[in-house]
Amino acid sequence: MACGVELSAATLQVEITPKVSGEPLQPASFRYQTTGGETFSITRVSYLASDFALQRNDGSWLELSNSVAWLDYEANRNSVHLDKIPAGEFRAVRFLVGLNPNLNHADSAQFPASHPLNPNLNGLHWSWQGGYIFLALEGLWRNASGELDGWSYHLARDTNSVRVTLAAPLAITNETKVEMDFDLATLLHAPRSLSFAKDGSSTHSRDGDPISAALVANLPGAFRVHRVTQLSETEIASAHPKPLYLPAKFTPYEFQMSATFPIPDLPRDNPLLVERVELGKKLFFDKRVSINNQQSCADCHAPEKAFTDGRRTARGAEGTFGERNSMPLFNLAWKKEFFWDGRAKSLREQVLQPIQNPIEMHQSLTNLVVKLQTEKPEASYPARFAAAFGSPEITAEKIALALENYLLTLTSFDAKFDRVLRGEESFTAEEQRGFELFSTEYDPRRGQFGADCFHCHGGPLFQSQAFANNGSDGALLDLGREKVTGKASDRGKFSTPSLRNIALTAPYMHDGRFRTLEDVIQHYSTGVPRSPTLDPNLAKHPDGGVPLSDEDKHALVAFLKTLTDEQSVRAK
Repeated sequence: MACGVELSAATLQVEITPKVSGEPLQPASFRYQTTGGETFSITRVSYLASDFALQRNDGSWLELSNSVAWLDYEANRNSVHLDKIPAGEFRAVRFLVGLNPNLNHADSAQFPASHPLNPNLNGLHWSWQGGYIFLALEGLWRNASGELDGWSYHLARDTNSVRVTLAAPLAITNETKVEMDFDLATLLHAPRSLSFAKDGSSTHSRDGDPISAALVANLPGAFRVHRVTQLSETEIASAHPKPLYLPAKFTPYEFQMSATFPIPDLPRDNPLLVERVELGKKLFFDKRVSINNQQSCADCHAPEKAFTDGRRTARGAEGTFGERNSMPLFNLAWKKEFFWDGRAKSLREQVLQPIQNPIEMHQSLTNLVVKLQTEKPEASYPARFAAAFGSPEITAEKIALALENYLLTLTSFDAKFDRVLRGEESFTAEEQRGFELFSTEYDPRRGQFGADCFHCHGGPLFQSQAFANNGSDGALLDLGREKVTGKASDRGKFSTPSLRNIALTAPYMHDGRFRTLEDVIQHYSTGVPRSPTLDPNLAKHPDGGVPLSDEDKHALVAFLKTLTDEQSVRAK
């Protein structure tokens, strides 16, 4: 194709599959070995690719502007769609593993919810240090004593973006698919072989770090083109669901959030309306939602306790206690899966489960609808449903949509921490020390002696979308996430909650086993037991956890208390 000549537009789909020595990756399996004979597993493969370009037959390059992708093995994200490419013949493809400096240091709060660089989507933004992690590889390995240790390789910083160029004859017409392999054995072995024992089990890509240097040297050879195929013409367009039951007259609700927060993916079929929010709030505080009219949602999620209940495990309407702690309900607009084990994929799905659960509210949805339809006139539920949904008809679906609307408005973003960032207040010396410990890794080999909290609780939301085994239950009596996925590799894993308002949400952990923040920090300092599914970012530390002095423990507690937002815990 002659340079500058553009024919009809086409789409190129690049599919990249993680492999090990040419075979599909088996996650969490101890079947891999370093060249030094160390047995290891791989539990996370997550990376950014950008600046895609195609080489024409005359040697010039067609740069595909604004081409960036987030690929993640666990999230089943392995494809990049590149649109509006002129049909024709090309002979090579190239891309960056990482980002160019402009993208790397762009304001992360500007990216829409579905954009690959939205931090809440990819979990790769380097929060307080700035920029993105280009490549995150994590897993476990057996040391010389046969014990499990964690390894965590995070490649980042501008100087460590890597350009990959691959020869591939491409005749692009309509939709063309390029299948690539990303061989992790090559990445860890050649041309520079890595050893967890000799080189270290973690890297955060500081200048002169030999692990990051080896990853940069090995990356170009880790990718190879598997095959190129031509697919039938298909429609490539995202779905645009229509709003459900939109009334003829309504009042949009103004969503409140911090300018530093990533843009949330609010449900497009359930827009925030004042009428729905008010209805959802009324339902949330109504005790008739339970079978015996004795318990509302707010009884387990009280605003003054940051929407928790202060109990070790939740108590149901009929006095029965469950097995898990009541989770806080704020900043849910940034959550993707709900409950400690993530069994609900949306808020509207989540809110109906406690109502029906025999240990909790024990109310059938049919009975709840009848209650609300036949209530006293002054309660005016039919009128409220008419204002919110255009019809007085009450259904379980509309109840769920109204509760979802209300819960999405419960945001928290104005703690002392936020005011310090805005320059309106200052940390005490102890709080500042706690923040430094919180946001610094523990890596004695590199001279770093932080508390390493930010890996799981980084960014302005102080949470992640991940499910992790944090070592709180060494016996793994509660299978956690495994009950949902059926994967043994998810045994003992639970949702990673936000640390905002953490001083108000005691007791802590999925089973409420820790009464105080001091107990929690003591656990991470001395009480973390090893197990096959322990999170690699904890398993890489010494036995028991990160050793901290009493002074440092007090400083961490002082910092965590700066995350309390008094305004957000008041019912509105």
